[in-house]
Amino acid sequence: MATHKKSILTKFYLVAAFMALFLFAVIFKVIHLQYVKGEQYRKLAMDLTVRQDTIYANKGNVYAADGNLLATSMSKFNIYMDLETVNSQIFEDNFIELSNELSKMLGGSSSYHQKRLRNAKNKKRRYFLIARNIGYTDYLKMKKFPIFKLGVYKGGFIAKHRTERAHPIGKIAERTIGYDDFRGEAGIEGAFADYMQGQNGLRWEQKIAKNQWKPISDYNEKEPVDGHDIITTIDVNIQDITHHALLAQLEKFEADHGCAVVMETATGEIKAISNLGRNNSNTGYYEKRNYAVWESHEPGSTFKLASLMAILDDKKIDTATVVDTERGRIFIHGSKVEDSHRGGYGKISAARVFEVSSNVGIVKLIKKHYDAKPEKFIQKLEDYGFTKPIGFQIKGEGKPYIPNPKDKKRWNKISLEWMSWGYGVSVTPMQTLMFYNAVANNGVMVKPRFIKELRKQDKTEKVFETTIVNPKIASDVTLKKIRKIMENVVVKGTADNIYSPNFSMAGKTGTAKKFLPKHKDENGKIVRAGYSNKHYVASFAGFFPADTPKYSCIVVVHDPKKEKGYYGATVAGPVFKEIAQKIYTTTPIDKQSVEDEIDFEEVEKEYIKYDNYLRKNYTVIPSVKGMTGMDALALLENLGLKVKVSGTGKVKHQSLKKGERLVKGKVITLKLS
Repeated sequence: MATHKKSILTKFYLVAAFMALFLFAVIFKVIHLQYVKGEQYRKLAMDLTVRQDTIYANKGNVYAADGNLLATSMSKFNIYMDLETVNSQIFEDNFIELSNELSKMLGGSSSYHQKRLRNAKNKKRRYFLIARNIGYTDYLKMKKFPIFKLGVYKGGFIAKHRTERAHPIGKIAERTIGYDDFRGEAGIEGAFADYMQGQNGLRWEQKIAKNQWKPISDYNEKEPVDGHDIITTIDVNIQDITHHALLAQLEKFEADHGCAVVMETATGEIKAISNLGRNNSNTGYYEKRNYAVWESHEPGSTFKLASLMAILDDKKIDTATVVDTERGRIFIHGSKVEDSHRGGYGKISAARVFEVSSNVGIVKLIKKHYDAKPEKFIQKLEDYGFTKPIGFQIKGEGKPYIPNPKDKKRWNKISLEWMSWGYGVSVTPMQTLMFYNAVANNGVMVKPRFIKELRKQDKTEKVFETTIVNPKIASDVTLKKIRKIMENVVVKGTADNIYSPNFSMAGKTGTAKKFLPKHKDENGKIVRAGYSNKHYVASFAGFFPADTPKYSCIVVVHDPKKEKGYYGATVAGPVFKEIAQKIYTTTPIDKQSVEDEIDFEEVEKEYIKYDNYLRKNYTVIPSVKGMTGMDALALLENLGLKVKVSGTGKVKHQSLKKGERLVKGKVITLKLS
């Protein structure tokens, strides 16, 4: 009996000892977790249930010279609702009223929204989608809806914010305005990415279910700060004119791609730049590459201006010097130089050589006077800005190529003669434009520029002044002669098809065969490298008005369909004329007057086309918030509304809501900031 009792006590003591050890282990573990590993596990728990979310700042805006928006960041919101956090009584008392408000804003009947909310509440949905991609104004309105106005926890209101980059004028000048995103850095936005980038904000979010997160509070721990703004030199009106003039001609001649640039003569400000290339399906054109800045190519006859100016300025010849163009064909070291006019022009003056664009004539002049010392001609080309890149802030500028006699490997016995008529050299359209602009600007060569100023919170931080590249590219006597000859090109030369008695223009046509590497044709036959008889570059460069130049302009079109036309005068010249004519009629030039009785048929057609577009596409009231007052006024009045305006600046309120039925004659009141 005693032995049995002793056995029981022994077992009891063992159990007690084990329990004591277990309790000690538990206490030790608790202390270890709390004080030794506590910080680590608390951080781990926090990481799993709470996170710091970045609120991305809006990049700065890009503005046109007149204040119109070219690029901006638009806030977009996805709205969700955590129905589990909403008190049942609050829900029952307010969900019908909430449904009514959602119906007004999002469409759909009130009963539709009631049913959705009721089902979501019954299922205790914690991340129920209310709306996608609503704007900032609608977001502010929605925050004040019944239930939602109670906030994150009582009202279950969850807003997910993001920004989208938008171009209010559409795809026009997209490559020059540029971007800084997954596609890389391009154009103005790419060049000034760091300056335009704001400071991101922060807010805390809590995990609720199924990897879904909602803000912990209604405010942000750190508010984002928007980036700085850029004011460009672009004129929206001139840009629109240039874009559509180029687009129409590319479509007409089924060309591969092209560019057109308008530059203010005195300042070098680029007022318009359009770069259009075929899309992949060959069904249309878009801003594919910045051809004006990037594409270095053989210019053809537009380069003859440099040749003629060099030889005149060196006093080797005069404009009256006679040149025998023979029968329009000569051979130099076995290579043929031929005029487009069959039979040639016979004996003509140097001025007429340029006016009719005689290849034989210009080659003979340059060969005679520079063959012994070609480096003197190369020095002139360097003075004209052709031997090195312009040096833009935007990326992707093409590299020019001018042969040099010092480079024995690349210089050959016909290099000088070939460059005189625009072959064997490679320059960008912007370089050609800079040179032509200098001729228009009394010999002062200014650097083309896209930026007027940088602004920080509406305060000017930096102003970009005009940069002089060369204070005088030629004598006044030479420049006067050259400008008169260029005017005659339009009056009685290769570009007489664009002549107008109503306004004066001066310029030069260019038609260049394209050099193609070894390739296979459409039949699979191998074609050796050489100049093509099917592929051309048509161009026109010049300025207007001819006597007091305000703007210079270049148009370059690659690969127009040969059957439809390929000469510079036929393909590029009309684009130049349309740009000059419409700028002339919409922004009258100093010292010239526009007669009311002058009827420009093309302008009238464009107006009718625009009016028909408005009538067809606007049957409801559009939103004009954020537009400048003048733009909004023009749009609404063209729609037949009577507009009353108060204040100045941009539209911040309109009396008729977006989406209301358009009734002509109705009064709409705009309040400007």
